[in-house]
Amino acid sequence: MGFFERHLTWWVGGCIVGGIGLGKMAPGLAGKLDAMSVSVDGAPVVSIPIAICLFFMMYPIMVKIDFGAVVKAGRNPKPVMLTLVVNWAIKPFTMLAIATLFLGVLFRDMLPGTEIVKGGAEVELYRSYISGAILLGIAPCTAMVLVWGHLARGNPGHTLVMVAINSLAMLLLYGVLGGWLLGVNHMPVPWRALLLSVGIYVALPLVAGYWSRRWIIKAKGVEWFEGRFLRYLSPISIVALLATLVLLFSFKGETILANPMTILWIAIPLTLQTLLIFAITYGAARWLGLSYEDAAPSALIGASNHFEVAIATAVILFGLSSGAALATVVGVLIEVPLMLFLVRFCRRTRGWFGEPDPQG
Repeated sequence: MGFFERHLTWWVGGCIVGGIGLGKMAPGLAGKLDAMSVSVDGAPVVSIPIAICLFFMMYPIMVKIDFGAVVKAGRNPKPVMLTLVVNWAIKPFTMLAIATLFLGVLFRDMLPGTEIVKGGAEVELYRSYISGAILLGIAPCTAMVLVWGHLARGNPGHTLVMVAINSLAMLLLYGVLGGWLLGVNHMPVPWRALLLSVGIYVALPLVAGYWSRRWIIKAKGVEWFEGRFLRYLSPISIVALLATLVLLFSFKGETILANPMTILWIAIPLTLQTLLIFAITYGAARWLGLSYEDAAPSALIGASNHFEVAIATAVILFGLSSGAALATVVGVLIEVPLMLFLVRFCRRTRGWFGEPDPQG
């Protein structure tokens, strides 16, 4: 692993502290950056600074993908079916059950109070937190998982196939499952915001990576592309990830500092859900006889969440200061260290699939 990858946990911790500090000490700066956003239906949905960071986080990964491998990966249906079943037939319901058990039963007395959400309805806070957990549970990751799969040395072509299929499935199932699990007859899912999000976080770097790869190889050759261009490009992805974290936590630092214990109560069920879904998917992948390169990204995409979509949906449905929005922010807080832990777990257990890590 490179220097940034070896010490990524410490870099992430520093970025979280730095982001919260930036939001606390310079709220005007964070506010100005947050105001630089694309709005849908009058609500800010895509932060332009974060979108720029995400592009540079995704592009170095996308440009490495040989699209011949994508076609070949699509011919193996097992990992794709496993991911679809876990993300849409298991994960939403385990999230509902775990969040209800902890936030609605075990921790209910520690989460008192009510709030007024958009539309004027008064709801109990613990129910709002459960709603935020549900929105995370029905938003499978379609961006950051490319980073996790890359760090775990999974099959990048197959990761991209699963990301594309899950993006389409989200368009069809997000509103249906969300409306039912939230207990409302009609949940106004922001379809245009969802399409815009997928376009910015996945489609734009994908197109840029595809065409620039073709142009560079044609102009300079494969040897120059792999030996020089990729070697200098790789650290950009990690730096962009760290910059994204600073921006995210500068926007939400005040909320986190004002609710430290609530953050803990919400983080516990979200952590258990992540570990449970990873264990189910990783174990099923081994049982199905998948290769490590397919098993690792299958398990990581199941464990991770598309927190950008979850946050945007929570804000649009319930408001920026709602408990649901806070719960989705907690999802961001725990996701990076948890996923880094699971990436390391994948690397260390590669031998379970008969494929020891060639780089140790």
